[in-house]
Amino acid sequence: MSVSELAGLLVAVGWVVLVTLLAVVLVRLAKVLKEATALVGTVAEQAVPLLRDAGDAVRSAQEQLERVDDITANVQDAAANANALSSTVAATLGGPLVKMAAFSYGVRKAVGRQQAGLTLPQQSAEREELARLVRAEVRAATAPRRGLLSRVRRAVKG
Repeated sequence: MSVSELAGLLVAVGWVVLVTLLAVVLVRLAKVLKEATALVGTVAEQAVPLLRDAGDAVRSAQEQLERVDDITANVQDAAANANALSSTVAATLGGPLVKMAAFSYGVRKAVGRQQAGLTLPQQSAEREELARLVRAEVRAATAPRRGLLSRVRRAVKG
């Protein structure tokens, strides 16, 4: 055997080893591709029902949100009605209650002064203060209530 024959034999053996290794790699790659194909098929089979369930859940959530919107609108209407009612009650009862309180205060002051032996204020400053309070009370009693009443009407009408 000559050197060239030995070199040719080594090259041929190298090629055989290389082809064998490539064949092993290709066989393993084929197995991996088969397993990947089976896995993709399984995932596709399981994903379709999951996507259907997710769609159902989204539709259900949308229905619930619509119900919550309706409830919120009803609560908002009820709050507006309660606000209008409280404004009406305040307008109806507030003025007379203030007048009643002022009158009772005046009666208590007068009774207190009468029991103390004083009938009218003796000093001019006290008289002026009393006159100012009386004028303010008369103005408050005769003041038009259009502003508050119109606000209540606007609140009730919405």
